[in-house]
Amino acid sequence: QVQLVESGGGLVQAGGSLRLSCAASGRTFSTYNIGWFRQAPGKEREFAAAISRSGSIYYTYYADSVKGRFTISRDNAKNTVYLQMNSLNSEDTAVYYCAASSTYYGHSASSYDYWGQGTQVTVSS
Repeated sequence: QVQLVESGGGLVQAGGSLRLSCAASGRTFSTYNIGWFRQAPGKEREFAAAISRSGSIYYTYYADSVKGRFTISRDNAKNTVYLQMNSLNSEDTAVYYCAASSTYYGHSASSYDYWGQGTQVTVSS
């Protein structure tokens, strides 16, 4: 089992940047695929980015809406996954969640087993 805690959210002006962190408990963090999702008020939770578990290389996967602006990375020594968000706009305003799965790597929220509590990102125009 793994517990996830997100941090790094806040208020930022349009065009600005934020870096979110997803800190995980447990010694087997490197064996989990991690996804970032977001949920805006009145909307369904949507996929943002994912990174594969440890291997010879890491695979990353982005939603079209964030590709080229967001970068997902991981530091297994710190049990942390990051989401660097650049060129933010008002449509990025949402609660951001990280999620973990030892078997699934992709964009389906229902396929992830563990979730954090979320961190609010608000982009002002």
